[in-house]
Amino acid sequence: MTYDLVIRNGTIVDGLGGEPYVGDVAVQDGVIKAVGDINGAAAAKEIDATGLLVTPGFVDLHTHYDGQAVWSDRLTPSSAHGVTTVVMGNCGVGFAPCRQEDHDVLVDVMAGVEDIPGVVMTDGLPWSWETFPEYLDALEAGKRDIDVAAYLPHSPLRVYVMGQRGADREPATPEDLAKMRALAKEAVEAGALGFASSRLTIHKTESGAPIPSYDAAREEIEEIARGVVDGGGGLLQFVPDIPSGGYQPVLQMVFDVAEDLRLPVTFTLIVGNSGEPFWPDAITMVEKANANAGASAPQFTAQLLPRPIGLIIGLQLTANPFVLYPSYREIADLPLAERVAEMRKPEVRARILADKPGAGHPILYVAQAWDWIYPLGDNPNYEPDPADSIGARARARGVSPLEEAYDRLLDDDGHAMLMVAMSNLENNSLDTVGKLLHRDDVVLGLGDGGAHYGMICDASYSTYFLTHWARDRKSGRFSIAEAIRELTSVPARIAGLADRGRIAEGYKADLNVIDHAALRLHKPVITHDLPAGGRRLDQTADGYVATVVSGQVIAENGVPTTARPGKLVRGRQRAPVRV
Repeated sequence: MTYDLVIRNGTIVDGLGGEPYVGDVAVQDGVIKAVGDINGAAAAKEIDATGLLVTPGFVDLHTHYDGQAVWSDRLTPSSAHGVTTVVMGNCGVGFAPCRQEDHDVLVDVMAGVEDIPGVVMTDGLPWSWETFPEYLDALEAGKRDIDVAAYLPHSPLRVYVMGQRGADREPATPEDLAKMRALAKEAVEAGALGFASSRLTIHKTESGAPIPSYDAAREEIEEIARGVVDGGGGLLQFVPDIPSGGYQPVLQMVFDVAEDLRLPVTFTLIVGNSGEPFWPDAITMVEKANANAGASAPQFTAQLLPRPIGLIIGLQLTANPFVLYPSYREIADLPLAERVAEMRKPEVRARILADKPGAGHPILYVAQAWDWIYPLGDNPNYEPDPADSIGARARARGVSPLEEAYDRLLDDDGHAMLMVAMSNLENNSLDTVGKLLHRDDVVLGLGDGGAHYGMICDASYSTYFLTHWARDRKSGRFSIAEAIRELTSVPARIAGLADRGRIAEGYKADLNVIDHAALRLHKPVITHDLPAGGRRLDQTADGYVATVVSGQVIAENGVPTTARPGKLVRGRQRAPVRV
């Protein structure tokens, strides 16, 4: 037999946690046709994987490519880090359903919550849809490198049904609730993986208001969830109001609804850097909910990033410690070289350092969390030594943290980047994160690809997980079989995508060929490839010899090919039936 693709003599990591073994993988018509010893078979294309890992493609449960999947045919950074399927519509924000008169409302929400410039959305989106099924049709019509799947997002749904009343967070009437339930049913029948919502305080619109879903009542969550059941079922994704109220009582309300309706839930888990830990409450709730569910695999899962959620700040980015200072705002729009020249003047330096911040988005204030801010170098370190923080460096120099930050921002002629480790460094390490990730009810997520374009570049977490946690770290490590399982079959199962995430006959031919020893993350870079010339952070890696989607090679040695086999995944997918 002649196959479309044969990957020969690689170390096959099956995605289920099985012991790796040397063998071949043959692909035909986008499906894995044979695994093992395939000597003698011909192929249109062959890849010699001797000494390399052959893994399933990675599945990313938490992205925001809702816009980028429309205006771009490449979903980077994710597709540069072995990801072959992304789930979007997270946090209850997105672009459908949406009437023409409400475009500005959703742009305001996405600009504030996900740091996507408004002009990027107004120029980049054709708005050729109104309903959620029409949005899915627009996604299906496009070409891209990897597969996409989507939740029905709460905030657009609320505004679509209630208009300005929804944007203003007024209580939903019985008529509103009936419409939401019907539209949720329609969305799931059209291909939504489920429903997503958020209560996070810092999720605000660009104009400073809470998002439409912020304080929606239990009745509203329940009726929409009933619509998901009516449509055939799906996953509920939720972001609790962690900074304000922890995980009780709102997350428990979502759990109660899900238990009543027998729906699975996945939610955001954060490990605080300091203070009284609040993550144990969430774990206790998850354990109880899964015990009540009685299923063989966890139905209630917490998503956790395997490194700090890293706000990247600098003079070319959305945030820096002085971005809200009036004296800095006077020069903020100058070209970088001119701005740096001004900032190096003693009188300008003195004036800015003596200033006070004005009002702004809540997330901008974390740019002064001095003991959690670190220089981000060419070999980015996401578990840094506390002595390298801006606060510690300032104390060692005998200067204020503001002065130290000011000077570090001017390094590399103003191109320097600093990382604000906003979470996950409990006791100044990732030890707690590692322990939690070894649990079956805690899963990888929260990379936020497609969002926070000028602030965050965490969609590379898959590469970090494979290097830091499955190779370099001395304690709490994962075996390569365990690590690949966490990146593939586990998120695929949670999303309901049982047709991918493992290497076996009949499964979707989404694959990676990886030089694990050579795997290396590069420092994030700034590109201007968004619509209207918009700026975004991107990050690449060495060590991905090939990434394959539906049997087609989309990248070789970090260089993208012209293949664009990515499709819209409509709804949950069954595991293949092996004849």
